[in-house]
Amino acid sequence: MRIVIQRCKEASVSIGGVVKGAIGPGMMILLGIEDADGEEDIDWLCRKVVALRIFDDADGVMNLPITAVEGSGILLVSQFTLMASTKKGNRPSYIHASKPEVAIPIYEKFVARLEQELGKPVATGQFGANMQVSLVNDGPVTIIIDSKNRV
Repeated sequence: MRIVIQRCKEASVSIGGVVKGAIGPGMMILLGIEDADGEEDIDWLCRKVVALRIFDDADGVMNLPITAVEGSGILLVSQFTLMASTKKGNRPSYIHASKPEVAIPIYEKFVARLEQELGKPVATGQFGANMQVSLVNDGPVTIIIDSKNRV
C-alpha cells in the first residue's frame, strides 16, 4: 500500500463537475493498493498518518500531528497509478495495482480505520471514477509512505 500525503490549505475532488469531497486545511492523501495489502498495512498506515508531525507549532516548526490542528481534515482519493512500474520502457505498467474486486473492500476499510484514528469523518472521492482533484499545497509539504518499506 502506498500513499502520497500533501499538506494543504484546501483540497477538493470533483466528478463530472460536482464536488464529491472537500476540506480546508489538512491533508490530501492519494492511496494506491496492491494485492498483497491487508489489515496490517491499513492499521500501520492509518496510525502513521494521524501521528505524522507535519503541521507547524507556535514556533513555525513542523511538530504537530493533524489531531492537534483545529479545523483540519483529510481528503482521501484512490489512485491506482501510484502502483505503476516504470522499470521497462516508457509506458507504465499497472500490473501490481489491485483490481476493483480486491481494492474496493481494502479502500473502504482504510477509510473506516482512518476515520476511527482521526476521530471524525474523512472526505473521499469515488473509487474508480474519473476525478478532478484540486489542492493548494501548503509548504509545499509532500510525503510518500509505502507500507512495505517500514524499516
